[in-house]
Amino acid sequence: MSKRRVVVTGLGAVTPIGNTVPEYWQNLIDGRNGIDYITKFDTEKFDVKFAGEVKNLPASDYLNPKEIRRMDNFTVYALVSAHQAFIDSGLVLESTDQDRIGVVYGSGIGGIRTLEQQNEAYLAERNPRILSPFFVTMMIADIAAGQISIRYGLRGPNYSTTSACATSAHSIADAFMLIQRGNADIMFCGGAEASITELSIGGFSSMRALSNWNDRPREASRPFDKDRSGFVMGEGGATLVLEELEHAKARGAKIYCELAGVGLTADAHHITAPDPDGRGAVRSMQEAIKDAGMQPEDLDYINAHGTSTQLNDVTETKAIKTVFGDHAYKLTVSSVKSMTGHLLGAAGAIESVATVLSVQNDIIPPTINLDNPDPLCDLDYSAKKPTKRKVRAALKNTFGFGGHNASLLFKKYEA
Repeated sequence: MSKRRVVVTGLGAVTPIGNTVPEYWQNLIDGRNGIDYITKFDTEKFDVKFAGEVKNLPASDYLNPKEIRRMDNFTVYALVSAHQAFIDSGLVLESTDQDRIGVVYGSGIGGIRTLEQQNEAYLAERNPRILSPFFVTMMIADIAAGQISIRYGLRGPNYSTTSACATSAHSIADAFMLIQRGNADIMFCGGAEASITELSIGGFSSMRALSNWNDRPREASRPFDKDRSGFVMGEGGATLVLEELEHAKARGAKIYCELAGVGLTADAHHITAPDPDGRGAVRSMQEAIKDAGMQPEDLDYINAHGTSTQLNDVTETKAIKTVFGDHAYKLTVSSVKSMTGHLLGAAGAIESVATVLSVQNDIIPPTINLDNPDPLCDLDYSAKKPTKRKVRAALKNTFGFGGHNASLLFKKYEA
């Protein structure tokens, strides 16, 4: 039985460098830096004092004040980006079978700020009656998927993914496979994260995962640079609308590109460190290319995981060279995290939006702050300026704590 083809027909994004897709994309191409000192809490006692915060989000344009008070920020980011994607897709729900539209939406951490606030309230009085009746539904990581489903009456498959930094790439992969096998015709998918909180920054700092360049925060996220010292936390959310090709054509939908293949693997090596030979990353890329029925030489761009950590950047580069051989030096590779920071569970989604737009527009965002390339990172990383080139097909890589790997292959749509 032939596989059903899946295309991208809607996009939405809330990021540290833009609260709409056009703003986010333009700032990516312009190399705009979204990292600055944290405003969400007092960082006096913290070793890390900066992050990529969402700025000036007009949430009240999308949700009423009561709804916002009853949601953690990660759910707000999810719903705002989902509404943008819904509008962008041109869907008319009254003429579409809502039983055939589903949601797979992820968060690596969920409502951690809600958990912090409710725990503080409880400990202050040791009285369980002080807890909000909305505590649980604000905190749990699956609630964004549920809220999107409820808001638009989408009665197809509905659940959440959680796989650390690979979370939203897994949600996109699952949505893709559900459409392929006929369980749905349209899927909303992506991820959201709101982890710029005291526990998150303190915890990641304690494990020495974060850069602590407090005197030069805008230079701290520097993937593939020999002076990199850790990742920079970011926040936000992004939504993609995936659709079965014939369904999209029948309603005259705008088609950005085709999602042609996915690769999902595990390192089975260590809870935080990647396999030193990048074997899981190699296999995830190989499986995505094979799933798409393509060859390595057919690809032009890799939107890298590119975290700005010592281990990831060298390992990912090694894995790319293993998969692509000599063609690795003909590819363009870049890391969006140099501008947005690392959005954890939402990273795969916001970076997939960038990958889709690169395929559509034949332009690749830069990797900023790449001043002194690591000798072990010797590929073309589109350093400091965008690259204009034909992008026939592109991979989006994501790798998460626990050894989770996911690669998504987007290609130009051809009838």
